[in-house]
Amino acid sequence: MNQGGTVGIGLRHAHYGELLESRPALDFVEVHSENFFAEGGASRAVLADVRAQYPVSLHGVGLSLGAAAGLDAWHLDRLARLVEAIDPVHVSDHASFARAPLHDGGPVAHANDLLPIAFTHASLAIMVSNVAEVQDRLRRPLLVENLSAYVSWSDQEMDEPAFFNALTRQTGCGLLLDVNNLVVNALNDGLEPVRAACDWIDRLDAASVGEIHLAGYCDLGDIVIDDHGSRVHASVWEVYRHAVHRFGPVPTLIEWDTDVPALAVLLEEAGKAEHIQMGAR
Repeated sequence: MNQGGTVGIGLRHAHYGELLESRPALDFVEVHSENFFAEGGASRAVLADVRAQYPVSLHGVGLSLGAAAGLDAWHLDRLARLVEAIDPVHVSDHASFARAPLHDGGPVAHANDLLPIAFTHASLAIMVSNVAEVQDRLRRPLLVENLSAYVSWSDQEMDEPAFFNALTRQTGCGLLLDVNNLVVNALNDGLEPVRAACDWIDRLDAASVGEIHLAGYCDLGDIVIDDHGSRVHASVWEVYRHAVHRFGPVPTLIEWDTDVPALAVLLEEAGKAEHIQMGAR
C-alpha cells in the first residue's frame, strides 16, 4: 500500500483562485468528497481545473463505514460518480459510524458527527462488509482513517492497531494514518503523547499505511480538540518523524479546516513534511 513520498495540502475555498493562478509545487491536493457531489456547477468546474494541474485525493466524512445499518446507497452512488469523473489518487473515509435506526424497525437517521466504533469482532465484521461493498463499487482500494474519539465503548475486545491490522488484512484496504488524532487521543487519555502515539504506530502492519494526515489541535485544558485550526504541533511532528522512519515517505497531507490561513502558511507546513521525508531517504 505504501507509495513514493509526496506531500499535499487540503484545498479549501479560500485558496481556489490563488492555487490555480500560482500553481505551487505540490504533489497532490485533497478535497472533501461530499462538497463535490452535485454534478455540474461552479464547484465541479473548479475541481476539474484543479485536477488538470494536480492529482486529487478524495476524503469523505459520510460513508459511515462502521454502521450496522449498512451503507447509504445514495451516498455511495454519488461518491462512485465523483470517482469516475475525477480519477483520484486516493479515496478515503473514517472508521466511524453516523447512521443508525431511530428505534427498532424505524427509519435510519444520519448524525452530523463521526461517532466512534467499538473495537470488537462484531464491529470488525460490519466494517469488513461495508468496506468491501465500497471497494467493489469503486473498483479500487479504500483508505480508512483512525478517529479522534472523545468517548469510548466499554466492551472492547482488541486494541485499535489490532483492529486496523485485521481490517486491512481481510479487505485489502489501506490505513489513512492521522498522526494528529493519535496525539489528541493520547493527551485526552492522560498519556505521554509522543510515546503513546509511537507505540500505536509500532503495532501496525507497516505495509498498510497509504496516506498520512497532519494537522493542528486546540488544547482547552480539560480536553484537547482535533480542530484542524492551527499549525502542526511539535509533538505531532516528532511522531511523524517516527512514522516516516517506520513506513517510509508515505504521501502526507496538511489539513487545515478552521481559521484557514494564507496559502503560504499551508505551503510552509507542507515544506516541513517534505524536509522530514527527504531526511529519511
